[in-house]
Amino acid sequence: MKMRFLAAAWLATVIAIPNAWAGVPADQAARLGKDLTMMGAEVAGTGDVPAFTGGLNAIPAGVKFDQKTQHPPNPYPSDKPKFTITAANMAQYADRLDEGHKALLKRYASYKMDVYESRRSCTVPQYVLTATKNNATVAKLTPDGEGVLGGIIGVPFPIPQNAKEVVWNSKLRYLPHKGTRSFAAAPVQSNGSYNLINVQDEVISGWHNPANKKAEDLNNIWVKYISNTIGPPRLAGNVILVHDSLNATVEQRKAWSYSPGTRRTRRAPDIAYDNPGFNTDGMTTADSFYGFNGALDRYDWTLKGKAVKFIPYNSYTLLHTKYKDLLTPKHINQAVVRYEPHRVWVVDAKLRAGQRHNYMRRVMYIDEDSYIPTGVEIYDGRGQLWRYQELHTGMAYHIPACGAVAELVYDLLGGGRYLANTMIGEERPPNPQADELSEERFTPEALRTLGVR
Repeated sequence: MKMRFLAAAWLATVIAIPNAWAGVPADQAARLGKDLTMMGAEVAGTGDVPAFTGGLNAIPAGVKFDQKTQHPPNPYPSDKPKFTITAANMAQYADRLDEGHKALLKRYASYKMDVYESRRSCTVPQYVLTATKNNATVAKLTPDGEGVLGGIIGVPFPIPQNAKEVVWNSKLRYLPHKGTRSFAAAPVQSNGSYNLINVQDEVISGWHNPANKKAEDLNNIWVKYISNTIGPPRLAGNVILVHDSLNATVEQRKAWSYSPGTRRTRRAPDIAYDNPGFNTDGMTTADSFYGFNGALDRYDWTLKGKAVKFIPYNSYTLLHTKYKDLLTPKHINQAVVRYEPHRVWVVDAKLRAGQRHNYMRRVMYIDEDSYIPTGVEIYDGRGQLWRYQELHTGMAYHIPACGAVAELVYDLLGGGRYLANTMIGEERPPNPQADELSEERFTPEALRTLGVR
């Protein structure tokens, strides 16, 4: 009954807005694969941003590794920093630095940014590129921007016309249809102490299922996600399940949690908006995971255009650094971080009148090639820069897929604490072809069987 109701509500939405199916004109879509990449980025180079030549879509010549037990090696081992930015010379590079990096450089004398040659390595599988080009003419936002119609598999809006389309591209960027991953999180105290939290997460992404032909095949659930805490023992067995909506006006995100202490599965409506993020020691919010996730309805979104910024990219050295050497007091070990100049979309989100959220403003810097938000500035109710998110990206060229190898959240008002999340360097490699995952596993009834200490 509920599935029929949701399908009817979805259909009613489509019928009520017949113009929603019109994407960009065909002559604009024809630019994809020409002066624009298939993802909609500019092909041409600009200054120290090079032209796009296809990205790393295969294992480079001379690179060998065991894909089941090893993370991909650095394909650019001979690259050296072109220059280093510190508090002493940051004014020289002010136009290429976002406010988060400026704040970190000013706050910590030990913070530096090694800037390397820019290499546009990010790409996705060919079937995703093909779907993205098709989406250009058929995908459309619902009038309130809270849903996507028509598209499937690729980013829905490769030639975005507004801020919400850019954010939806970021939310729906490439994931494997079925995948599993192990990662570690570490809330790091100001003295550098931390306790590792080990997690296994699993995903079934209906949006990225090659068998689906349009968004309406999804019954309004674009992804199903499980986060299973493995350690330490005091946290082991806590599991969350999320069914995320493609159109929040039809139905909001659904979430459940299982606690081994109570042995009960309960609805968890707090896994949304500004409620504390799971396993984060309160250092971030539920809607900040992976840059931004969830409903857009509490903010007014403005697209500021594009800019060239120094962003973390091709983070292979970081990926292969032991956690004990990476997690240093105040900030991660900047000696293993690689920054490059890239063009990014700049999106400014300000809290809408009458809405509530701990974050009054978010400024997102979203890479044009991958739609990963590599930097997010977060402001409090007084207009002060409170937190800064940084996603360090790497290209898994054997898949091919570009994603975050670590997510950081710096508390700029909290005395030197930071969160290092989704670190995968010391974990087994993610499995992007987890065909063993079944829909039945992603149900509230199944959570109890997963939450075993």
